[in-house]
Parts: sequence; structure tokens; C-alpha cells
Amino acid sequence: MGRGKVELKRIENPTSRQVTFSKRRNGLLKKAFELSILCDAEVALLIFSSTGKVYQFASHDMDRSIGKYRSAVGLPDSSNPQFRTMEFWRSEIEELKRSINTLETRLTHLSGEDILSLGMRDLKQLERQLKIGAERVRSRKRRIVSDHATLLKRRHKELHEENTRLQKRLNELRDGNLSSTIVGENVCSKFQQRILQDENLLKEPEKVSHYG
Repeated sequence: MGRGKVELKRIENPTSRQVTFSKRRNGLLKKAFELSILCDAEVALLIFSSTGKVYQFASHDMDRSIGKYRSAVGLPDSSNPQFRTMEFWRSEIEELKRSINTLETRLTHLSGEDILSLGMRDLKQLERQLKIGAERVRSRKRRIVSDHATLLKRRHKELHEENTRLQKRLNELRDGNLSSTIVGENVCSKFQQRILQDENLLKEPEKVSHYG
């Protein structure tokens, strides 16, 4: 039986996609090598995976082949410093774009969206990451609750001590007022007795004069 015709579209299953990539990449590299040997051709092949990993084959010096290609199609000379600077920043931008896309995809998966294309291995890894994240959240939550409870206990102790101090001060003031009242009453009593004594002394000469 002959091989069935493969429909040319993106393979949704990540595992199948990786297997197909590895097989066809190796086949393509082999064909490039055979072409350079059989036909004495100068072949330069670059392959970038979806994760940004690079695979290459060059029958001659890769830089020389790229230079010849640029010259053939009219691209600027790569030895120009200005061009190298532009290429560097262009490469940096592309790398940042790939990193952003990877992070956005990961964030989407972590929120439980767009996971239909994930295989069992990817789903297990995602589940493990979610469990670790949930445990970290719970740990942080427990720490905050514990710190808040400790703060409330310390505040309660401070208020209790303040209340005891104020109660003691109030009792001292109350005892002081009572003592002042008693002293005042004694002073008044002694003053009244002194007045009575003086009045009696004043009356005694009158009595003496009357009897005389």
C-alpha cells in the first residue's frame, strides 16, 4: 500500500508536531547534504523551530554563502558596521517578540483558556504549575492572616495595659479626693471649736463684770 496524501496544515497536537518536525528536519538536512555532494552545489540551510532553536547545514563557509546570497539579491553588505547594528537590534526585537508570544500563550494556558491543542504531557505540566502556584498563594494568605492576628494580639495587650494603668490612676485620684474631704472636714470642725472657745472667752468677762 502506498503512503496516503498528507494534508498540508498545521499539526495541532504538540507531540505529533514535534515528532514530524524532527523527522522532516533530518530529511531536509540529508537532502541538502546529498545535493551538495551529487551536484557540487554550494548549499546553506537554516532551520528555526517554533521555540527559536536553530539548525543549520552549510556545504561551504556559512558566512561566505550568506554574503554571496546578499550580493546576488542586492542586499546591503553585512560587513558594514551600521548594518550589523541594525541587524543586532532587529534580532533583539524578533527575540523579544517570540518571548512575548511565548509568555502570552503560557498566561492563556494558566487561565484555563485555549488548552484544546495541549497534549496529555502538556496538560500534566500545566496542572503541576497551577498546583504550585495555588500552594504559594495559600501560603502567602496564611502568612498575612498570621501577621494580622499577631498585630491584633499585640494591640489588645497594649490596650489592656493602658486600661489597667488608667484604672490605677483613677483609683489614686479617687482616694486622694476622699482624703482631702476628710482633712477638710477635720479643719472645719477644729475651726468651729476654736470659734466656740473664743466666744466663751468673750462671755466670761461679761459674767465677771455682772457679778462684780
